[in-house]
Amino acid sequence: MSAVIQAPAFSKDQCAAGLRAALNILDKWRATTEQACNILRISRSTHARARAENRAWSVSLDSDQLQRISLILNIHAALRLLFDNPDNVYGFAAMPNHHEFFNGRSPLEVMAQGDMIALYESFRRIDSLRGAQW
Repeated sequence: MSAVIQAPAFSKDQCAAGLRAALNILDKWRATTEQACNILRISRSTHARARAENRAWSVSLDSDQLQRISLILNIHAALRLLFDNPDNVYGFAAMPNHHEFFNGRSPLEVMAQGDMIALYESFRRIDSLRGAQW
């Protein structure tokens, strides 16, 4: 039986670009370093290296981390469709939310629990505001 070798879906440079984009969004949402690391499941050192201005830096990310980045980018896209005002686009994630799922906590607090379910369900709730049906 021959082994099938599958090429990685994304290069290290593409992973680094995605991580930087997600971190930029989280920064604009006013996430702390700890929250960002929990949401994206990255170490503090990876966070620090991604924040540095060294554009030659690259990183390997696993599929879970890439899915987390994708969810952050999709939440951001949903917020941009919902709101014209940048204060709302970037402030919504940090605002207390009285939807049953958030129960008075901000979406950022819920996502920062660090588990994929909290991140995914936060995305679903936010995306549903724009009329997305699941």
